[in-house]
Amino acid sequence: MAIAKLNLSRSTRKLLFRVLVVLVVVYVCFGAYIWWAMHQPPEAFGRVMSRMPAPVAFLLFPFETAWTHARAGSLHIGEVAPDFSLSTLDKSEQVRLSSFAEQRRPVVLIFGSYT
Repeated sequence: MAIAKLNLSRSTRKLLFRVLVVLVVVYVCFGAYIWWAMHQPPEAFGRVMSRMPAPVAFLLFPFETAWTHARAGSLHIGEVAPDFSLSTLDKSEQVRLSSFAEQRRPVVLIFGSYT
């Protein structure tokens, strides 16, 4: 079976090349925008993703891999956890992680979903 060679004029090849360059630039800009959003606080990332058509980011960009790298963090075993505060269940007060360290009380942080 012979492969047919396309005989395109010079102007058609130039046009196709320009279209390809524009598509690559748009894709890189889109990827950079998603990457930037992934490095923002969760509220900002949520605002960006809420305005995006659902399948676009997941089908055109390696979303899961980028998300894993963006949210990996830099802590290692044995390092002190960053200080943060959370509301109590009844939302009556804020509790800081450092307050437990000052009281020499152990803290267990469990990350996961139980649903």
